[in-house]
Amino acid sequence: MLSMITKSPEETARIGLMLGSFLRAGDIVCLQGELGAGKTCFAKGVARGMGIEGPVTSPTFTLVNEYHGELTLYHLDVYRLNGSDDMDDLGYEEFFYGDGVTLVEWAERVREVLPEERLDIFIDRGTEGDECREIRIIPCGDRYRLLVEELMAVVCSRN
Repeated sequence: MLSMITKSPEETARIGLMLGSFLRAGDIVCLQGELGAGKTCFAKGVARGMGIEGPVTSPTFTLVNEYHGELTLYHLDVYRLNGSDDMDDLGYEEFFYGDGVTLVEWAERVREVLPEERLDIFIDRGTEGDECREIRIIPCGDRYRLLVEELMAVVCSRN
């Protein structure tokens, strides 16, 4: 597990950017945290790290936004779903097992359909101030353990 504190939205996005640079086709990133915790800010950083330019917005009302860069990013926001059963209507398997990267906001709401191998990221408001966030990155599976090790090396070298 990798745990860190960010002190601004820019720092939160920067961690996402570093992660995005390591992602590859088939990766699944699951973001969890309360409203306003910084999930979309983090997701914007991931998109930048994947080489995606242009605006990145939360797909709260559309449920899925697709962004094209070096890889396709499927950005899902499942807050408005009533649970895992609604994921079938969304065609989630096409995203999870496709040729892009899938990032799911509010992943805890659809836990039953998430693949066992994935990257879980928890973003919580920190106790050090309004802009502070605690980010915990938990790998599930060998691929993601290696990814977290790579990310940790970069994050630690910048501090």
